Amino acid sequence: MNIVPPIFADRRDAGRRLAAALRPYVDQDPVVLALPRGGVPVAYEVAVELIAPLDLLFVRKIGAPGHPELGIGAVVDGADPQVVMNPDVAGLVEPSSEYVAEQVRRALQEIERRREAYVGGREPIDVHGRTVLLVDDGVATGGTLRAALQGLEKAGVGRLVCALPVGPPDVVVSLAEEADEMVCLVTPEPFRAVGLWYRNFRQTTDEEVVDLLDSAQRAVQGGGEERRSGEEHASGP
Repeated sequence: MNIVPPIFADRRDAGRRLAAALRPYVDQDPVVLALPRGGVPVAYEVAVELIAPLDLLFVRKIGAPGHPELGIGAVVDGADPQVVMNPDVAGLVEPSSEYVAEQVRRALQEIERRREAYVGGREPIDVHGRTVLLVDDGVATGGTLRAALQGLEKAGVGRLVCALPVGPPDVVVSLAEEADEMVCLVTPEPFRAVGLWYRNFRQTTDEEVVDLLDSAQRAVQGGGEERRSGEEHASGP
């Protein structure tokens, strides 16, 4: 049996490497969005390095009537939440508009509950017209990421970048069609699983998510003030 050595020490290590690859976006005033929970430690490093605001992006699946495991669509979080339907599956199931509306309502309630738990009363960042870096700790099948990318596109982002440490080649290529740019550090073959490429892939806790979001907000605020001070000094008499 072949033993594949891990590429990343942990999610924070992956985030630092990903941040280096995303440095060209530092002057585009980007917003960094993380898919919770595993994407948050990765996105934290990107946000701090680029002095960019960090927020969460929740995606809730809409299950088929009687078969909740079968996704007919998804609700994507944000200042302007979006409903993304899977036309192939929805066309086979043909759910009623009343059913879809009720599932969307429930999904939005759950998103609001989870956002309150992580960020309190802080409103989602408005991404309309902004450069958005969507970050996760990796991708396997791509269902959630695809819905997230389609939802952000519907929300009217200015430029959409999907940023990942690792993913299977075919899925990465497919997801790249949903974004303006795909940045994926490694695409090993065979892939097997995201966690295989991390030495430490323990579950990210709710407490860690809250702490990282707070720390990122402080770091970005401080870094932004330092950068503005430096720009004023450079343009001074």
